[in-house]
Amino acid sequence: MNIIEKAFKGLFPDKELKHDLRIKYSGKFSSYNANVKYTPKLMEFGLSRDWRKVDEDIRIGLFQSLLAKVFKTKKSTINMDLYNLFIKNLHTAIPKTMTEPVLEESFSRVNESYFLGMVENPNLKWGQHSTTKLGSYDYHSDTISISRIFEESDKHLLDFVMFHEMLHKVHKFKVTNGRNLHHSILFKKTEKEFENSTDIEKQIARHVQSWKRNVVFKGSGRRKVARYPGNLFKAKKRFGFF
Repeated sequence: MNIIEKAFKGLFPDKELKHDLRIKYSGKFSSYNANVKYTPKLMEFGLSRDWRKVDEDIRIGLFQSLLAKVFKTKKSTINMDLYNLFIKNLHTAIPKTMTEPVLEESFSRVNESYFLGMVENPNLKWGQHSTTKLGSYDYHSDTISISRIFEESDKHLLDFVMFHEMLHKVHKFKVTNGRNLHHSILFKKTEKEFENSTDIEKQIARHVQSWKRNVVFKGSGRRKVARYPGNLFKAKKRFGFF
């Protein structure tokens, strides 16, 4: 019995897995990432090479988490709990090799003002000039990424986005009914502790709209105005925070 079959039996002890199974370790994935692609006859699991060195019980939890999404179940197992605990603590072992001066200054300001300087430095990088994904925190690589539209913005706007992503690093995530909950009640309550947060959210909305109006790019020998979907700020999701 291979590891996927073990994972399936642990999740569905009374069912039979009828798919052909493949595991592919690849350097194309970022650290400790994985996915599953499937057809009615085949399941192919893609994993970053980092997973080769991880204990089998934790890898079984990874496969069970992917299988739970495929079969749309809310079941949970001890192995899945081990996997989630492993992901939550990856930051302690991830090398910190990426940084940007502007982001590092923002991280330091927010860390001292709101976390008593207690948050360990993550990897820091600029993302694309995105107005739909303003920031993200990757648990697998301990990396905060911020949209480049804040590269020359007022510091308090950048700091608010940084604060949001640092909250993800601090609060991690909760698993409820088989789903990962990243914006818990505690998370949302803590986010409001940022000074003038309500007003700053409005300022960020104006900054995004202003940036969209002024962005131009060259194409087919003509200058074109870049178009973006509207109504980005009707809900927190509009903020593009992850």
